[in-house]
Amino acid sequence: MQQPYTTPSAGPDPERRSEAVGRVLVVDDDPTVAEVVAGYLARAGHVVDRAADGPSALACAAGHRPDLVVLDLMLPGMDGLEVCARLRERGPVPVIMLTARGDEADRVLGLEVGADDYVTKPFSPRELVLRVESVLRRTRPADRTRPGPGPLSAAGLTIDPKARRATKNGTELALTLREFDLLAFFLRHPGRAFGREELMREVWGWEFGDLSTVTVHVRRLRGKVEDDAARPRLIRTVWGVGYRFEPDAEAEYTDPATEAGED
Repeated sequence: MQQPYTTPSAGPDPERRSEAVGRVLVVDDDPTVAEVVAGYLARAGHVVDRAADGPSALACAAGHRPDLVVLDLMLPGMDGLEVCARLRERGPVPVIMLTARGDEADRVLGLEVGADDYVTKPFSPRELVLRVESVLRRTRPADRTRPGPGPLSAAGLTIDPKARRATKNGTELALTLREFDLLAFFLRHPGRAFGREELMREVWGWEFGDLSTVTVHVRRLRGKVEDDAARPRLIRTVWGVGYRFEPDAEAEYTDPATEAGED
């Protein structure tokens, strides 16, 4: 197991450090990629652990629980999908998956197993750092000294943004970071239709990106909040537009196969 990677000579900006600093586990069997990613994250103020394969990553995470994992999909022996699943068995942890450009099926699989984000290779290390810090900010406990959004409830669903806890009819839901944010957004805007581009901007904070990310997360969220995910009545498809959260579960059913623009 490698020691945490630090760069003492490149101190982080104090304001950025207070907002986003965390312990990040970088898992990649390419030493050059791992070195570059670790260097950029360290210069941004993060404590960085590194692992070159799945077993080492799991051992490292057991010894020092990371705040976030940057995980290469293609690893020797145990691939990134299995590593992600095993990490999640131990408790919630945000995961950003690294995938090869053009491997759309693999990217979708990564999102399906619960990755919160993905970056395609080759990538900009600065962009990756921004993605890491965006995810970390969303997972930070709410500042109790500042007023924040209170609990929201509709159609048997309740979310507490401060505690980042969601329930359905009193039973806690196991939601990933993005699934929680997406559900919270829908509950704040019932009855309004949003396109995938708008959801990506409002929920992910991205001005551009692969819209299949939104599609997959909506599909996964439906699987957790709908009584019948094959016949969704809460998160509805709006033909030619995108999605609408409809608290009235008695509304007319819309076949998700007609989802506009879905891949």
